[in-house]
Amino acid sequence: MSKTQYAIYVIELSKKVFTENQRFREANPQFNGVLECLYVGMTSKSPKERFEQHKSGYRNKKGHNLSSNLVKKYGSYLRPSLYNHIKPIYSRTEALKMEQILALELRRKRYAVWFN
Repeated sequence: MSKTQYAIYVIELSKKVFTENQRFREANPQFNGVLECLYVGMTSKSPKERFEQHKSGYRNKKGHNLSSNLVKKYGSYLRPSLYNHIKPIYSRTEALKMEQILALELRRKRYAVWFN
């Protein structure tokens, strides 16, 4: 039985998210407007497929919304140069941890970042 493989991905968001979304703004007091606004996530799908799910407002069979409203409204495109160095991860817990590590690392570099 093959184990599920998780990928970390980064989506660039329109800078409008910073002016229009108070929670996003409050989560990023370090942002100075120079770099981009980003969404960091993890998925068992390909980053491209996951991005398309976000943009389409994907819901699962039970009707639960599995897309981020931030990405649906503000998502521009994937930023592979910010996540391609991360190898596939075979534990959901480890993938969630890596999602947070990358998000906080990008915040330290002065990007505005949203992650779950």
